[in-house]
Amino acid sequence: MGTNKATSVNGNLKPHAFFQGAVVPMDEAKVSVTTHALHYGTAVFEGIRGNWNEEQGKMFIFRMREHYERLIRGCKILLLDIPYTSEQLCEITVDLVTRNGHQSDIYIRPLAYKSAEVVANLKLQELASDFTLVTVPFGNYLGTDILRCCTSSWRRVDDNMIPTQIKSAGIYVNSMLAKTEATLAGFDEAIILNQDGHVSEGSGENVFMVSGGKLHTPSLEDNALPGITRDTIIQLAQDELGLEVVERSIDRSELYLCDEIFLSGTAAHLTPVVELDCRNIGDGEPGSVSTSLQKMYFDIVAGRNSKYLHWCTEVTPQTVPA
Repeated sequence: MGTNKATSVNGNLKPHAFFQGAVVPMDEAKVSVTTHALHYGTAVFEGIRGNWNEEQGKMFIFRMREHYERLIRGCKILLLDIPYTSEQLCEITVDLVTRNGHQSDIYIRPLAYKSAEVVANLKLQELASDFTLVTVPFGNYLGTDILRCCTSSWRRVDDNMIPTQIKSAGIYVNSMLAKTEATLAGFDEAIILNQDGHVSEGSGENVFMVSGGKLHTPSLEDNALPGITRDTIIQLAQDELGLEVVERSIDRSELYLCDEIFLSGTAAHLTPVVELDCRNIGDGEPGSVSTSLQKMYFDIVAGRNSKYLHWCTEVTPQTVPA
């Protein structure tokens, strides 16, 4: 199960964070209780995976640049003025991952946020911004290798309410309500419909289904996040498996009748769905497309496929205090 415990796997090293323009011990990276983002959710974030390759003794950070490009797009929408380019953010990240010395899979969490210490101002243009970054050990986010899902009673917010093309902190209340509803009912994950009743996404993942020999996924117009892993899966399905990928509106009932469903995301990787709303998907077991793409994806993100090493940033962790 994924963990948020702020400790390094390497016991020789004290965990650090990037905070207010400098690398500091994690326990010194604190904000005031009057910080604007704490009260109003005025922040954008990314989740980036660092995948540990034990044989090579290296960490492989997957598609880091693309994550930071999306973060900067989110900053533009929320008027978050941070003084870093995507290239500089990549450099900050490599330095921090090296320093923290993790020797297991990690989650890299960059956050751009309104840092002004004020609790009664809704004018974004008047509020100071800052950027922080932490890395934490991170295992199986969903806690299972196959998923039983339900369709949530909560609907995905519309882009005209809160922009759905970025990872804004406030929008994740919607995801948490859906995830909580699903898990309290005994399921692993929720499938969320948009305001029109079409499939949008999971609580923190994109949705794919296999039907009629093609791979289908909700269009971005259905308020699905343009996921980095989503884009990766689309490319692999087309280039490696020769599958036609169709981005379109998908009805809830189509999911019941398709051959396979799987969810994808940085935290979730690629995880098959074997049951939805107490109905088996296909034969109730992970399908051949899901398992083929999953194996391929895991090899790529851990730096074991030379063809796709351009998607990975290699980091050799520090093993003793500097």
